[in-house]
Amino acid sequence: MDAAQQEATARARELQRSWYGEPLGALFRRLIDDLGLNQARLAAVLGLSAPMLSQLMSGQRAKIGNPAVVQRVQALQELAGQVADGSISAGEATERMEEIKKSQGGSVLTGTGQTSSTGGALTVRRVVREIQSLLRSVAAAGDIIDAADSLAPAHPELAEFLRVYGAGRTADAVAHYEGHQN
Repeated sequence: MDAAQQEATARARELQRSWYGEPLGALFRRLIDDLGLNQARLAAVLGLSAPMLSQLMSGQRAKIGNPAVVQRVQALQELAGQVADGSISAGEATERMEEIKKSQGGSVLTGTGQTSSTGGALTVRRVVREIQSLLRSVAAAGDIIDAADSLAPAHPELAEFLRVYGAGRTADAVAHYEGHQN
């Protein structure tokens, strides 16, 4: 990738951060992990072609052009939170993904009231995801692990933080966060 392409990709990711709260690559990878999907399945549920999803994830493309797709992304984020806090099962999530896939937008979202009704676990998960997103927007997982290894002898707690939030799974980061709140 030449310097002009790198600059265009960085600009696209910054636009994604301003429009969607984070680069779409990080958001989509989290949905893939949290919902047990692969890229092709995520593309199908969202109503995107696999190449379009890839372009959005890599920063070759900045914006999701179809508002219904944006609403499906939001619905999947909510669904991932419900799976994480145990309010719905994996089987129910699979059924719900089919409903989301068929939706034309608008009717998918029931409002933001759902977040408060699911309790504190969802709030913790969102905080953890924000921390993960921030760390992962700064450096790749391998670089974060290298930094943690460098810090470990003098600052083991900071090294653990970097490993858990920068390169670990969301569930492990949630457990870490909850363990350090008391």
